[in-house]
Amino acid sequence: MSDEDTSRIGPPAVGATILGYPRIGPNRELKAALEGYWRGDLAVEDLAAATRELRSATWSRLDDAGLDSVPSNTHSLYDHVLDTTDMLGAVPPRFAALDLSDLDTYFAMARGHGDAPPLELTKWFDTNYHYLVPEIGPDTPISLAGDKPVAEYREARDLGLDTRPVVLGPVTYLLLAARAPEAPEGFHPVDRLDDVLTAYVDLLERLAVEGAAWVQLDEPAFVADRSDGELAALEHAYRVLAQPARRPALLVAGYYGDLGPALGTLAASPVEAIALDLVEGAVPGDRSDHGTVGGLADKTVVTGVVDGRNVWRTDPERALGQLERVGALAGATAVGTASPLLHVPHDVTREAHLPHELRQRLAFADQKLAEVVELADAHRQGRRGETSAADPAPRGDEDVRRRVAALTPEDARRAPYETRAVAQRRRLALPALPTTTIGSFPQTREIRQARAAHRAGRQSEEEYAQAMRDEVARVVELQESLELDVLVHGEPERNDMVQYFAEQLSGYAATEHGWVQSFGTSCVRPPILHDDVVRDAPMTVGWATYAQSLTDRPMKGMLTGPVTMLAWSFVRDDQPLADTARQVALAVRDEARDLEAAGIGVIQVDEPALRELLPLRAAERPAYLEWAVEAFRLATSGVGDATQIHTHMCYAEFGDVLDAIDALDADVTSVEAARSRMAVVDELDEIAFEREIGPGVYDIHSPRVPTAEEMEELLRLGLQRIPAERLWVNPDCGLKTRDYDEVEPALARMVDAARRLR
Repeated sequence: MSDEDTSRIGPPAVGATILGYPRIGPNRELKAALEGYWRGDLAVEDLAAATRELRSATWSRLDDAGLDSVPSNTHSLYDHVLDTTDMLGAVPPRFAALDLSDLDTYFAMARGHGDAPPLELTKWFDTNYHYLVPEIGPDTPISLAGDKPVAEYREARDLGLDTRPVVLGPVTYLLLAARAPEAPEGFHPVDRLDDVLTAYVDLLERLAVEGAAWVQLDEPAFVADRSDGELAALEHAYRVLAQPARRPALLVAGYYGDLGPALGTLAASPVEAIALDLVEGAVPGDRSDHGTVGGLADKTVVTGVVDGRNVWRTDPERALGQLERVGALAGATAVGTASPLLHVPHDVTREAHLPHELRQRLAFADQKLAEVVELADAHRQGRRGETSAADPAPRGDEDVRRRVAALTPEDARRAPYETRAVAQRRRLALPALPTTTIGSFPQTREIRQARAAHRAGRQSEEEYAQAMRDEVARVVELQESLELDVLVHGEPERNDMVQYFAEQLSGYAATEHGWVQSFGTSCVRPPILHDDVVRDAPMTVGWATYAQSLTDRPMKGMLTGPVTMLAWSFVRDDQPLADTARQVALAVRDEARDLEAAGIGVIQVDEPALRELLPLRAAERPAYLEWAVEAFRLATSGVGDATQIHTHMCYAEFGDVLDAIDALDADVTSVEAARSRMAVVDELDEIAFEREIGPGVYDIHSPRVPTAEEMEELLRLGLQRIPAERLWVNPDCGLKTRDYDEVEPALARMVDAARRLR
């Protein structure tokens, strides 16, 4: 292509667009293909064909929906942050030394390989998506080593579609990275910004040669609090990236909140367009920290008025009003989603079993495409006031509303921990370094087949219940043979730790096809919390008491906490989240009291999402933590002193919520710690955490089985900060996604490690 063909006289209008689309496929095609490849059932050529077909179907769907600008490079084999690491060739030495193919090196970074543990997995901002943390040091190789954005642009072009490649922004990438283990103290990954920018300039020039008119660079790190130095890095980055004469126009996207001071920085930069989140953020100039936004007058602003993270229909009157206000400031406006649609299911029309009045209120990814296009047409034509009929309102439940209104501070308090600890040690009589698991055991093919047969009506309620009781008995027998100290029933009857409870609580609805990617091939179906939440009957008591009848060892009752029930659901937006949390907490409280009355002496109330919902701006955090802690304590404070309350948290950076973890006042807290090598123990020690703690010694998100010596080493690190009488021994998380040929040796080695140290 000649220079004349690639020079930019001016970028075309963006029009109606989205920032990203679900990548697992409507029927989880990506999951099936990847797991087939990992099992050895699918050749690499077949994996490539399956993923190419998925990409093609996605692009065609977006084009057929009427979008003016279709994004590409939003597909990923595992994680888009890992894709960026791979593109930059920033492969840590332990993976480079494996001498694997490029593809298998990629998967080794995600899943581990042999003695090489995988990259750390943690939450992506305040969502339930998890990303793989890059490891960057002063000597990490960084260059444009991969051409995925270019290859996928070319692939779409060959199908007749001119797309907009989407790439994680260079500054956000480095701000999300961890300092490589071999890097010296004082080094920060952002110190390598110029090296990364050199690679990005190369990428932009290659895309220009291919004919790309626009490139989207995502910088969501700037909706969180950032230092002056980090804002300066953002300004420097886009000054450098705008310099090449041969490059596509640049659209910088900030989502999951308000850009705050970064908006002024980007408005003054040479980029051609900025995408704003106006669902969780403000119209430019409405916040005092936006600074000078006059630079928007020569830019396109992609106005994110359609929620990319929740499933409620857009209020067109509100959206068109925001578009009108932005249009008065910007050189041009486009209509878009507030964030990528990675976080919502594909298509609500497939959910035929949902009540009609509820479906009227919902918009999944495909419906959001239609909303974007319709709003863009209305905005272009200056149409206002032609809003749809009001959505049906929730019916409500007066009894639960009265209970919430009558709550007092005493309802969220227990006796002092010292008093409880004496009563619990007398009742449970556990050894030092007690061993347990987090709750779930592998969901075998037989369990899934039984559940599918029951759901399809081929297996009666009693036949299904008996199959699950047989599995519980097998899991209890296995744990006794391994000599674990506190047992679980394995949760074979549970499809998901949130959905299982949602299906038994009034006010929730479950989907059949509403799959959302959590990480890699791990997908969840978030239930829809659409009305007041009421517990009509016990949900877990029968399973816990049956399991306890099979053993003399303590059996944990397993519940999901109110914050996680909200975080991993699509939650109604017509009342304060704190009020909804209190309703869910009362349901959990009633269940905990029934478990205690049935003789269960250990009750675990999981809150892995406590950190996930933490607002990205520090000023907004105290209010959230106040109601989140209150909800947990309300859920767990109805039991007596001798009943031991556990909680569990995993795969997040806990530093910002350590005081809140302490304030939960759980008797035992288990946390992810294997990949970070007990870093959280040091952090808890710094705040003088005085209750019992179970830092994970076995990373369950990797198929790799650690040795007893590795787990013993981690426990020794823990014992440097936590005395043996307060240190528990457990995996990082539940074992649902693993196979028994991994779980049994891992748990045997875990028990062996604890026994060696007693």
